[in-house]
Amino acid sequence: MPRVRHYADIVAILAGLMWIVFFWSISISARIGSVEPTLAALLALGAMILVSSVHRPFRVHLSRYHVRKRRTEMWMHILALPMALALLFGVFIENMLAPMSGEQKMLLFNVLATAGWVVYVMTLVIKFVHHLFRQRRNRARP
Repeated sequence: MPRVRHYADIVAILAGLMWIVFFWSISISARIGSVEPTLAALLALGAMILVSSVHRPFRVHLSRYHVRKRRTEMWMHILALPMALALLFGVFIENMLAPMSGEQKMLLFNVLATAGWVVYVMTLVIKFVHHLFRQRRNRARP
């Protein structure tokens, strides 16, 4: 794989991790009744966004097609699918078991988003290992 794709994978993994930390900070804030964890996560998120938009080499790298494609795939894993599944599971739990509070609904979304991020990372690792084996096999052939 070209270096650009490896860089794109790393950027997408770190961006996903950054958003997962932000999502969990909201749950922690709701649990303890204080906004400090969310404010700290927002400050870190804002600093990363500011550095990546102001620093020219980061801007150039982040505007490349592979990075945008990988980040879109990451968003599908940590936002779109978990929101749909959380809605379905939430409706099922509320109808079959008991009503859920807002904290419980957010916790359900966080668990699903974290699972989606882990699946995304594992998919990238498996692709990387598969590519390495295929590349070594092609080199070994005369």
